[in-house]
Amino acid sequence: MTILAFEGLSKNYGANPALRDVSFDVPSGEIFGLLGPNGAGKSTLIRILMDIIRPDAGTVRVFGEPRRREHLDRLGYLPEERGLYTKQTVADVMTYFGSLKGLTRGEARRRALEWLDRVELANVAGWKINRLSKGMSQKVQIASVLLSDPELCVLDEPTTGLDPVNVRLVQDLLMERRKNGRTTILSTHQMNQVEALCDRVALINKGRLMVYGEVGEVRRRYSLPEVRVRARGAIPPLPLIAEAVHEGDSTWRLRLADGTPPSDLLAALVRAGAAVERFDPLLAPIEDIFLRVVREERA
Repeated sequence: MTILAFEGLSKNYGANPALRDVSFDVPSGEIFGLLGPNGAGKSTLIRILMDIIRPDAGTVRVFGEPRRREHLDRLGYLPEERGLYTKQTVADVMTYFGSLKGLTRGEARRRALEWLDRVELANVAGWKINRLSKGMSQKVQIASVLLSDPELCVLDEPTTGLDPVNVRLVQDLLMERRKNGRTTILSTHQMNQVEALCDRVALINKGRLMVYGEVGEVRRRYSLPEVRVRARGAIPPLPLIAEAVHEGDSTWRLRLADGTPPSDLLAALVRAGAAVERFDPLLAPIEDIFLRVVREERA
C-alpha cells in the first residue's frame, strides 16, 4: 500500500529550478531514505509535503488522496533547522507540541513524560530547555515529534549531535515504528544508517529523481560485476575473469568479464580445479552509488 505519492512535482525559485518533474511513491510501513547532496531539492520536497510551500506543478497524495491541511495532524516533521522554546520547561514544550497534533493537554503531558523516559531523559522534565546539551536537545525534539505516533513522519538528519549510544537508541525507535506499521522518511547524509535502516531509497540531484528502489535492488543495479573469492592456492586464469586482485592470504577480488553471471564463474573455477572455500558477489555500498551518480551528473 502506498502512503505517500509525489506526482510530477516541479518548483522554481525565480529562474532556478529546485524540483523538476519529480515522481515516486513511499510504501506504507517502511523506513524510506531520501538522499541527495546539499541543494539537491530534498528540503523543497519536504516543505511541499508539509504544506509550507506550494509546488508550481504536480500533486502530493497522502493516505490515498490529495494532501489537505487536515492531513497534517497525521504527519510528523523534524526539520533540519531545529527550534525549541528555550525558556520553557522540557515537559511543557513537549506537551504543547502534542496538543498541536490534536492530543488533549492531559494526554499530551502523559505521553511527553513517557517519551522522555524512552529517550533516557526522564530526569530533565522540569528543566528549562536552555539547560540541555546539544545531544539532549536533539533527543527532546525527536521525542516531541514521535509522541503523537504520526502515521507518516519525516526526520531530517535526526542523529546530528548524538553519540553512538544515542544513535543506536534513535535507530531502535525507528525500527519499532516500522514494526508497528508506521512510515518514516529519513533524510540524511549518513549512508551507513541508510544501509542499516532503510527499505527503499530515492536519490535526488539538481532537482531530478536519479535513483529509486529497494535498497538491495539499487545496490545490485549499480554494483560493478565483482566477486570476492577465498580459495586454497592460486586462482587459475580464465576468460571469464577480466581482472584479478590478490587482497591477501587466500582472498581474491575478481572482476567478471562483461555479461558473465557470477554462477558461471563459480562453475568455471570449480571445473578448473580451484579449491574455492567462499564465493561472494560484491554489492556497492550506498555511499559509492551516491558519489558515482552525483559525479556523473556534474560531469
